[in-house]
Amino acid sequence: MPGQPEPSHPLRSWIRSTPGTHIWLLVIVITSIVIELSTEGLERFLLERNSSNIVQLTAHPVQSLLLSAFWIENPSSVLLYLVLFETFHAPVERWLGTLRWLFVVAIAHIAATLISQKIVLMSIQNHEVPRRMAHVVDIGVSYGLAASIGILTYRVHGRFRWLYLAGAVAFFGIPLATGGTYTDLGHAAALAIGLACWPLTKKEWRRTPVRSTVVEHTPDRERGETMTDESQSPSSSQQGGTGPAPG
Repeated sequence: MPGQPEPSHPLRSWIRSTPGTHIWLLVIVITSIVIELSTEGLERFLLERNSSNIVQLTAHPVQSLLLSAFWIENPSSVLLYLVLFETFHAPVERWLGTLRWLFVVAIAHIAATLISQKIVLMSIQNHEVPRRMAHVVDIGVSYGLAASIGILTYRVHGRFRWLYLAGAVAFFGIPLATGGTYTDLGHAAALAIGLACWPLTKKEWRRTPVRSTVVEHTPDRERGETMTDESQSPSSSQQGGTGPAPG
C-alpha cells in the first residue's frame, strides 16, 4: 500500500551485497547445464578447450586462465558449490568489498594454476610423468575457494580463529603431505595466498563510509554573531547598514 514501508527482503539484500559471488555462481550453473546437455564428444571438447593445462596455457594463456574458472567437470556438484560459495565467497565479498575479494580470488586462481602446471611441466621434462599430462583437464573453482577460506581466517575472532586455521591447513595440507596430486599442490598454494592477503583486511583497506560534513563548534557569542551576519538581507544592509543605529 502507498505510504507504507516496503517489507524487508534479506535474500535480495544478501545477493545485492555480494554480486560477484552470485554472478560467478550463475555462470557455473549455465556452463554445467551446457555440459549436462552435450554429447560425450562435445563435452570433452569444451572441457579440454577451456582447461588451463600446459597445452592451453601455451596456446591461449589469458583465455585459459580466465575461462577455466567458470567450468566444473561434474555438473552434479553444482549444489555443493552453491553451499561452498555462500559459506566462504559471499562472506568475504561482503566483508572486503567486491574488488578486493575479486583481487584475492583472481591472484590465487592464476598463481596456483601456474605453480601446479609448472611442476607438471618440470615432471614431464624429467620423465617423471607421461607426456599426456600436458593435456589433462584442469578446470574448476577450487583454487579461488581455497583463497577465500584462507583470508576468511582473519574474520574469525578469538580462539576459534586458530581452530579454523588448523582445520583449513589440515584439510588442504594432509592430502599434499600424503602423496597428493598437482591439484592438491595448487590448493595449498591458493590457501597460502589467501592467508598472505591479510593486509587487505585492515580497516583502511575496506569499504569506507561516505564522508560526512564536519561542523566546527564555536562559542555561543561567535555563533550568534555569525547567524546575525548571515541572516541580514541586502535590502536591510542598504537601508540601515550593519552598524548600530545612532542614539
